[in-house]
Amino acid sequence: MQKKFDEIRIEDLEVFANHGVFPEENTLGQKFVVSAVLFTDTRLAGKTDDLTASIHYGEVSAFITEFLQKNTYQLLERAAEELAEALLLEWDRIEKISIEIKKPWAPVRLPLKTVSVKIERGWHTAYIALGSNIGDSKMYLDNAVKALNELPTSKVEVVSEYLVTPPYGVTDQPDFLNGCLKLRTLLYPYELLAELNRIEKEAGRERIIHWGPRTLDLDIIFYDDLVLEEADLCIPHVEMHKRKFVLEPLGEIAPYKRHPISGKSVCEMLVELNEIEKQ
Repeated sequence: MQKKFDEIRIEDLEVFANHGVFPEENTLGQKFVVSAVLFTDTRLAGKTDDLTASIHYGEVSAFITEFLQKNTYQLLERAAEELAEALLLEWDRIEKISIEIKKPWAPVRLPLKTVSVKIERGWHTAYIALGSNIGDSKMYLDNAVKALNELPTSKVEVVSEYLVTPPYGVTDQPDFLNGCLKLRTLLYPYELLAELNRIEKEAGRERIIHWGPRTLDLDIIFYDDLVLEEADLCIPHVEMHKRKFVLEPLGEIAPYKRHPISGKSVCEMLVELNEIEKQ
């Protein structure tokens, strides 16, 4: 069940800025009209009457104005995307944001009143499995955690203990060091996958033998409650319920996280796997 947030609304903020495809739009500028819905939890502010427990909409309005005047983009889509990301990074209390940028009397040589772009962006929660069985495995895992935490649009919230586990699939290889982490991110699934692949590559990962030895292995286990089935990316991870080296560290940091298809919690899946292995 998706959490429902409260809303703080800013409607029709007028900003004179320089965005557009044509050179004269970038030099002469024009008026833009911005509306924003900030999805947050206002409970504490409502109970305490304390502004610091909420989001100062005057400061947000000033931020929007300064951001759109300081930057120049050809497309409204780019302006909305960059503005939404900047607001989410600036205010921790904003969980999700809806931004609409209107461009009155856009230069299309037709009698229209306004054009606009409206987007909704927000934070997502991903669980990432980590593994290594070549070289200094702890160093590779530590460096991967650090690299993920240094992404400008992501933050590592919690990391499990590292566990020594036997190899899976191809058993004639060294034991693995495995762990899991919880990641708060603005990245979409394929964007996150690209970052994981980049971090693996920088760690010297070579994809020679399927399930073979590796310096670093990073897998998306969960991404919110998303169900995605593509040839190159499946979420939840298709093999997770069969892998103790995933379920054990994941159970340490998210024992009651439920699989969006089976409905079983991580701890329930681990109990079932242990029972199967006893048979």
